[in-house]
Amino acid sequence: MAIQDFNGHVLCEIPAILGEGPTYDVTTDTAWWFDIKGKVLHELSLGDGTKRAHALPFLASAMARIDDRRQLIASEDGLFIRDIETGALTLHVPLEADNAGTRSNDGRMHQSGALWIGTMGKQGEDAAGAIYHVAGSTVTRLYDKVSIPNAICFSPDGKTGYFADSADNRLMTVDLDPATGLPLGAPRVLVDGKGRDGAFDGAVCDAEGHIWNARWGEGTVDRYDPSGQLVSRMAVPASQVTCPAFIGRDLDRLLLTSASDGLENATSSDGQTFELGVTVRGRAEPSFRLSAA
Repeated sequence: MAIQDFNGHVLCEIPAILGEGPTYDVTTDTAWWFDIKGKVLHELSLGDGTKRAHALPFLASAMARIDDRRQLIASEDGLFIRDIETGALTLHVPLEADNAGTRSNDGRMHQSGALWIGTMGKQGEDAAGAIYHVAGSTVTRLYDKVSIPNAICFSPDGKTGYFADSADNRLMTVDLDPATGLPLGAPRVLVDGKGRDGAFDGAVCDAEGHIWNARWGEGTVDRYDPSGQLVSRMAVPASQVTCPAFIGRDLDRLLLTSASDGLENATSSDGQTFELGVTVRGRAEPSFRLSAA
């Protein structure tokens, strides 16, 4: 399939070592994302263009809105509640607290108010991580022996989950209980990416059920329909594109993070944050429910 030219623009020129975990708060028109290895949380007000960078005391990778005052942050040290005004962090629940060799990676909110979050070895060790379901303060391990958890996202009705192990390079699908976000059966292969260059990285599912996937190492965003059929491929001016998020008051724009990590000949675009420049039918990210009841 032909790759469509990039018609977007740069949202943030500050290069991230490992940009990841973008999300958007429609109530404040604000985009958030992480530089995992830089230990930075980025904040961008889309309305007036105000940009802030918040230093973090740990490696962090994913965020969810709780309410107007608080956010949930997934990190190497556990899941923390962050006060938006002060930046104060309070531990909500540990995550692999007995293993200093892992950190959080890709995560996404399910419509039920539960979080799916993946972990991985800090050096990318084989099968060192896992994928968890977090409902309130209850943490349930869903899948273990995961090397690089990615592409976690959910269908609009909450009945289908998607995820990938980038090292395995297959996009998986699994039936879910829409009321809880917990699996109802064994995962199945939706798209087999073995033999292709690059790997499945972060993904998000739009209002039509299409999966927008960042293709690490290929510098593209690939869009799949719910059957796994590749619908389109769009270029991004960074080879290590990492994760998409819907942004804008109408959720009709797509933000993309990228990484410069490990590139011997990184360009000025590698690690920047982009808007793809296409119109999408996005969905707002659900808020995290502190109580599972």
